[in-house]
Amino acid sequence: MSTLLVSNPLCLNHMTPLGHPERADRLRVVERILEHERFQVLAREQATPVDLDIVARVHPGHYLDRLQEASPDEGMVQIDSDTSMSPGTWQAARLAAGGSVIAVDEVMTRKVSNAFVAVRPPGHHAESVKPMGFCFINNSAVAARYAQAAHGAERVAIVDFDVHHGNGTQEIFWTDPSVMYCSTHEMPLYPGTGAASETGVGNIVNVPLAAGDGGPEFREAYEGIIFPRLRVFSPDLVIVSAGFDAHVRDPLANINLIEADFAWVTKRLMEIADLTAGGRLVSILEGGYDLEGLARSTAAHVMTLMGA
Repeated sequence: MSTLLVSNPLCLNHMTPLGHPERADRLRVVERILEHERFQVLAREQATPVDLDIVARVHPGHYLDRLQEASPDEGMVQIDSDTSMSPGTWQAARLAAGGSVIAVDEVMTRKVSNAFVAVRPPGHHAESVKPMGFCFINNSAVAARYAQAAHGAERVAIVDFDVHHGNGTQEIFWTDPSVMYCSTHEMPLYPGTGAASETGVGNIVNVPLAAGDGGPEFREAYEGIIFPRLRVFSPDLVIVSAGFDAHVRDPLANINLIEADFAWVTKRLMEIADLTAGGRLVSILEGGYDLEGLARSTAAHVMTLMGA
């Protein structure tokens, strides 16, 4: 079976203020690198807007109504100090979540081995009723709930190696033992959550890294803590919140990973998915703000998903 790439160029229409790190060029460089000859064997599908009934399993209707009402007809509106909406934002957010749902369908029905969802805006900072940190809809959370509701997944693991802690994903599943959330992230750093003591009902696994840490500390966090917990949890589906802003080149943090580290963690997560979930794995793009680091890391991640 093949690896699926899900994207949609309309995600480029989410505009952010000049100089904002979460910009359309991020998706352009990802799309450009994945047009290379070595990626021509990817199966490809266009993301379609998510049904809001699916999103409502994560974000209540009044929150979604509020986002739609805030969406401007022109110009830009500021949601918080880091997060803004343009006329194309609401459609892009629905496409990002919709692409995640398509990937779950294809992986859970074994039409493909695994999937990478190249979309924006990202999602892991979006709490159940609060947009923040460039995020509006929590794509990984929507994918997890959809896998449970539509495909009968009893246990879903979300593994987040973005350099910023996924406070939204943690908040959404804080009391739900059917979803395990595991995160490595720099601390202290935005958004200020993610201490090792934050454990939910035993389903939250936070392994903070310190500024200046690199591949050895990152790999030890997974080998020593996260992988053993995942094996015990035995997920039916592995979802990856794939942020590449822990790359040494990234301007928003101070972790020193290189492409080989992202390839390594991808391969090891695939091995766990093979062991417990019949190989079912869906990866969804989160952060990564240095364009060269993002492109190279994405290429290494997707090549590994392809088994190359």
